Amino acid sequence: MATQKLKILFVCTINRMRSATAHEIFKTDERFEVSSAGTHKSARNVISLSLLEWADSIVVMEKYHRNYIRKNFPDIYKIKKIVCLYIPDEYDYMQPELVHLLQEKFESVHTRGLL
Repeated sequence: MATQKLKILFVCTINRMRSATAHEIFKTDERFEVSSAGTHKSARNVISLSLLEWADSIVVMEKYHRNYIRKNFPDIYKIKKIVCLYIPDEYDYMQPELVHLLQEKFESVHTRGLL
């Protein structure tokens, strides 16, 4: 019997650099089913109640994103695991340094059982 994949929603501001890169690098990982979204109205994929409900765990890039969820989706905030990776908005899509940071920080929270 196949084990259930953990559904991870990656969140940043405009869903073009950090969360989009995370989505790209983990989309083929057998352990997870991933999606990504942004908090800003101009985001490629704007964060929504249905996306938040879909996710088992939410991984945000900065404290601001967690606070955004707390303010705009308080019921979700109370029941979902939300982990912050503390990755500043200073990288380009698929930039090697960003890929390395995401892999290192995400694997760390996963292996510590925080998701």
